[in-house]
Amino acid sequence: MALEVVVRKAQAGDENALSMVGQATFLETFSGVLDGAAIVEHCRKAHSPSQYLQWLGDARSALWLAGAVPGDAPVGYVVVTAPDLPGADAARDLELKRIYLLGRYQGGGLGKRLLGEAIGHARRVGAARLLLGVYAQNHSAIAFYAKQGFKHFADRQFVVGGTAYDDRVLSLEL
Repeated sequence: MALEVVVRKAQAGDENALSMVGQATFLETFSGVLDGAAIVEHCRKAHSPSQYLQWLGDARSALWLAGAVPGDAPVGYVVVTAPDLPGADAARDLELKRIYLLGRYQGGGLGKRLLGEAIGHARRVGAARLLLGVYAQNHSAIAFYAKQGFKHFADRQFVVGGTAYDDRVLSLEL
């Protein structure tokens, strides 16, 4: 049975929903991989409602929120913003900062819909590339992005709880 979801542009007032999905998805994805206390602390900072409110108020950022039907419970989102990645050209590139979906909503095309919103936005604003960072051991995510045309661009270290993890930086030429 397909799960029905509505995707809409996020706005001020959505920061708590975005934060909740961000924290839940990060925990779901990295429990058993990263230290539990480090996950909690990372989520407290990186997925705080104030972080999402900052992006919602930033003219260079765009966010979309996916809500389950009926009820509009938040189940996923995507954030596009100014790049903070190795090799990025701040004047010409955008970063797909986050694309998060709760596990039961993965594999049904919602990730592709959210990615489509991000790519469409990047093209409309004239970005040359859309970049993203992904955990090097997240093989399913890397395969998903490769199917969408992303290519390996660079490597970086992503620090959670004082431990550095290898990330791949991927690029989509627009």
